[in-house]
Amino acid sequence: MRTFRALSVLTVVCGLAAVTVACSSPAPAPHRPPSSAPAASKAAELKDPCTLLSAEEVGKAISKQGVTTKAGQVENAANGGKSRACQYLVEGKPAGELKVTQYASKAKPSDMIAGIKKDKVGAQDVSGFSDGAVYYTEGQKTAFLVAGKVSNGVPTLIDYAGPTKMTADMMAPLVKTALAAN
Repeated sequence: MRTFRALSVLTVVCGLAAVTVACSSPAPAPHRPPSSAPAASKAAELKDPCTLLSAEEVGKAISKQGVTTKAGQVENAANGGKSRACQYLVEGKPAGELKVTQYASKAKPSDMIAGIKKDKVGAQDVSGFSDGAVYYTEGQKTAFLVAGKVSNGVPTLIDYAGPTKMTADMMAPLVKTALAAN
């Protein structure tokens, strides 16, 4: 699941980088004196996804008791941003993963969601998210629901990955809870 996720995120990030480069103006950016670097400090505030969505909430969604969490380390994303994941386990076996990715670019979350939808065969819009959300499956094993928002001025995608038996209706409350807490 982690390999598919890395390739999915890399594909989306590379696609967004190409769009950003193609749409950027040829004029040089004005020189600005160094400040307290608000964008960098905001990106550094990447929350632990395990605090955004509890093991109990995941347990209710998948109808399992005894769900535990395993927090991942902050990783540098290919786009210059940062990401961090929380794995949910049942008896030591993966039951899902919540990933939060902050982007260094100023891309709009709605544009990022549209890019994912375009890149993923069979991807479906999910209603009820202000900046949009998309649900898709990869192979016969993993389902994803991805939503975005601007959090403290930083474009952020939050996605939940679980087994394909998890529907968009099952995942949507989990992602909404994480978005609200972020």
